[in-house]
Amino acid sequence: MSKSKLIEIAKANLAHARAGTIDQTENIYQVPAEHYFDHDRWQQEMKQIFKRVPLLMATTAELPTSGDWKALTAANVPILLSRTESGKVKAFFNMCSHRGSQIMPEGRGNSHRFTCPYHAWSYNSEGELTAIYSNKDFGDLDKQCHSLTELPCLERAGLIWVTINRNTTLSIEDFLCNYDEMLGQFDFANWHYFAHQTIQGPNWKIAYDGYLDLYHLPILHKDTFGPDYPNKANYYNWGPHQRVTGPDISLSQYEELDESQWPTGHLLNGVWTIFPHISIASFDGGGRAIMLSQLFPGETPATSYTVQHYLMEKAPSEEQAEAARAQFDFLKYVVQEEDYATGIKQQVALESGGKDYVMFGRNEGGGQRFHQWVDRLIATSDKDLPALFTNND
Repeated sequence: MSKSKLIEIAKANLAHARAGTIDQTENIYQVPAEHYFDHDRWQQEMKQIFKRVPLLMATTAELPTSGDWKALTAANVPILLSRTESGKVKAFFNMCSHRGSQIMPEGRGNSHRFTCPYHAWSYNSEGELTAIYSNKDFGDLDKQCHSLTELPCLERAGLIWVTINRNTTLSIEDFLCNYDEMLGQFDFANWHYFAHQTIQGPNWKIAYDGYLDLYHLPILHKDTFGPDYPNKANYYNWGPHQRVTGPDISLSQYEELDESQWPTGHLLNGVWTIFPHISIASFDGGGRAIMLSQLFPGETPATSYTVQHYLMEKAPSEEQAEAARAQFDFLKYVVQEEDYATGIKQQVALESGGKDYVMFGRNEGGGQRFHQWVDRLIATSDKDLPALFTNND
């Protein structure tokens, strides 16, 4: 069913290319400028969005074997991911049961034991407390009652989601709105993890607006890759998650083929966004690759940081690795020196009070939908959260 949906989208994009049209919203949409810098609003976003909905914390390619782990901080919460002996991925607060020290340093590694650097309490890959340093001196303690605190976690389509709230009422499956079936067409579980890098950016929504926007490509990126891309976009959604593609006349080359022969790589081109903080830019040609951008709010409303992950469909040869590194360096430059540099200046301008709102045109439906979902989540109570995704439009 998921490939048939890809073909349905491809046919729609081909029809738009022939007609010289795009999907458009009914109206221009306004977003208050203060939504990008007001501290109270930002705190609501942290509480109602980043600390309630599942966040994509890792790819399967980062933790492929038993004993692999990854530690990171998301929304100021330390997280530890572990590939257990059974092969399942579990997520925990990166926090010792003794005095709350962070157990593992940020990064990745392989170990079948997690030992706290403060007092050497040890846990296995399942998060179970296995050893207490100087146990006789410390006192009697039931180890089974003091495991690491587990968080909801789901590995699906080669991607790993975690919900920071351990008492959440929202299942990760419901949150995905069947979007994981589409992402499964990439077969990320079998891809090669190549490299990652981190860049600093403006307010997280300014940064995310850019991932949903093809309108700016020939202008802002006129000296890099912009001239090779149109400024027109069509948006396809699964709940709050969106795929961004454009009219594509080159799809006509497949019309005489049986649909089973339409190449999946071409059908997956474009940008796949996962609410509220992921963009997957897909490349086809010279070997399929993607850049997965993992966007997190910073310490203040005006800041964010993005971890860019580069994955390849197959492990590269030396020559392919060199080309991949050059492309990854180029992508960092484009985002850091063009997108985010512009966004940081935009941040300053918005905070000046010169305008009361910003606008998203009828051709910018992806940005409109994104901000509508942000507003919707802020206004939704915990008890009503599941219905928001099971009854989504």
